Amino acid sequence: MQVSSKLLTKHLNDVDETYHQHFFHAAWYFVMLLTAAVCALVHAILPFLFETTASRIIYALHAKMEARHLFNE
Repeated sequence: MQVSSKLLTKHLNDVDETYHQHFFHAAWYFVMLLTAAVCALVHAILPFLFETTASRIIYALHAKMEARHLFNE
């Protein structure tokens, strides 16, 4: 149990978040990625719908991650 606890707290300290903050950030990314995936699937079936939605969501997620310095590890 001690090793798992250290792994959890190390990551939370690395990203400077509490457990709840981390949960909500991760859940938000999940919802946004799921939204992008659904839009991409609908676009695959009906190409005239959501022409740029999935890529715009992905670009926005990337910008948010860069702003939070998540790629500097």
